[in-house]
Amino acid sequence: MTTRLRFDGWILGTGTTSGTRLVLGHWPSSPLGAFSDVMVQRPDGHRVLLAPTAEVAGFVGSTYAFDEVQLTDVAVTRPDDATWAVRAGPLALSVRVGRRPALGWVLRSVPAPLARRPGWVGLLDRPARLLTGLRTTGSAGNGRTEWYGVQDLHALASVEASWDGAPLGAVAPVRPPVTFGFGSVPPRPSVVRVTTTVQLP
Repeated sequence: MTTRLRFDGWILGTGTTSGTRLVLGHWPSSPLGAFSDVMVQRPDGHRVLLAPTAEVAGFVGSTYAFDEVQLTDVAVTRPDDATWAVRAGPLALSVRVGRRPALGWVLRSVPAPLARRPGWVGLLDRPARLLTGLRTTGSAGNGRTEWYGVQDLHALASVEASWDGAPLGAVAPVRPPVTFGFGSVPPRPSVVRVTTTVQLP
C-alpha cells in the first residue's frame, strides 16, 4: 500500500556569484502544516538543509541528500508579489521577482487541477528533459517517488544574499546544477508555483 502526500506552494532557486546555490521551498499547504525550508549547496559541493523543525528535517532529509542539517527558524515575508525576504539561521536573502518568460505563460495556460495530477506530470517528464534538461518526476530517497506539477514561472530580477553576514554575491545561474535529488531547479534563477506530490512506499 502506498501513500501520496501533496505539498502546495513555491520553489525559488538561484545561484550567486560566489558559487553558492540556494533553493527555497515555501509551503503554505502541506501534510506537515505551513513551513519553509532552504537547501544550500556551497561552491565545494557541501549540501546544507535549513529546516524549522525536527519533523520537517526528518521528512526532507529522508527525501533528499544533505551533508549537514541545521534546525533554525525559517521566516519568509512577501510584502508584495515581487518581493521575497528570507531569514534562516546564517542565511539572509532578499529577492526581486521579474517578468514571466514564455515558458511561464505556457505553464500558466494549463488548468491547475490538471497541472497538479501526477499522471499529467509524468507525461511531461520526457519533453521537459529534452527541451530544458529538467525532470518533472523521478525516484527520491528511501524508495519515494516525486512529481513536480509546475503551474507558473517568473525569472528573478535581483538577489541579495549573505551567510553569517558575509555577502554571497549577486544573482547568477544555478551552475553547476544542485545535487540534492534526482533533478535540479532551472539554471536561470526563478521562482515557480508548484504542487509537489511525494509517494511513500
